[in-house]
Amino acid sequence: MIRHMIATAAMLAALAASTHNAAAQDTFPSKPVTILVPAAAGGPSDTVARLVGQAMSANLGQQVLIENKGGAGGSLGTGQVAKAAPDGYTLLLYHIGVSTFAALYPALPYKPSELTSVGLVTEVPMTLVGRSDLKANTIAELLALMKQPGTSLTIGTAGVGAVSHLCAQMLEQATGAKLTKVPYPGSGPAMTDLIGKRIDLMCDQTTNTTNQIKAGEIKAFGVTTPKRIAILPDVPTVDESGLKGFEITAWHAVWAPKGTPEAVRVRLSQALQVALKDPVVIERFAALGTVPVEPTEATPAALDTHFKAETARLEALLKTAN
Repeated sequence: MIRHMIATAAMLAALAASTHNAAAQDTFPSKPVTILVPAAAGGPSDTVARLVGQAMSANLGQQVLIENKGGAGGSLGTGQVAKAAPDGYTLLLYHIGVSTFAALYPALPYKPSELTSVGLVTEVPMTLVGRSDLKANTIAELLALMKQPGTSLTIGTAGVGAVSHLCAQMLEQATGAKLTKVPYPGSGPAMTDLIGKRIDLMCDQTTNTTNQIKAGEIKAFGVTTPKRIAILPDVPTVDESGLKGFEITAWHAVWAPKGTPEAVRVRLSQALQVALKDPVVIERFAALGTVPVEPTEATPAALDTHFKAETARLEALLKTAN
């Protein structure tokens, strides 16, 4: 009798969960969805979010709003999403930096496990760039300048743990030179100061550097991918310029708060996959030097696997950097 009652209760619970998921999928979304970008407006993550959000909006049948909240290398805005209601109406779009938060901030008021995956978006190449009047035009000349006695070059970052900071850290480790890192609330303000010649260098995504490079407002030293990229064919890779194995890209992804119904996550992932096949998104991404991921990567499972591997790699980098 007791076993029968337990089995019946379990069956009813499973049925209720299934019904709840089905209902959530049928009714979601019934109001606008907000994508929070934990960086300043005008930066690379903001650019990606606005392109993807607009395309997702068409598929979801509801407006997708973009909210910017920079600070602490992106960890503040990320925490806001982690603590948001798990209903699918508050999402996070950010990059590789999310993989560093646990290692960088032991006292975080949240854990990365409080986020649940929706899917990968794109893997953006990085560019090492400098102010237009910097007395170096190649990686070799830049390295020589960095190592000159009494020289202390400044490099702008979007804060500790941001991809621009990780790239700067990798540059220090690869060259043995010391750089003065200048943190900003996002890549947009850092780029403004680079153009204005108030800092010397940046290592940032093509989404934030391509137009300025082509306009001659800043100079490009190298891209951080294994091969040259089509949008900047004349810019060599950092690897081919002498820093062997120097590779980092800024992958972007979408997360939701932990506890978001599975049916809602599936619906969001489906909308993301459709958005990444939108001709306008593909064209705009290409103009920024990147491409959308394949639909099979714009899924919760693919992001889970990728995030785990990147977290292990970057924790090792940060440990070496102390």
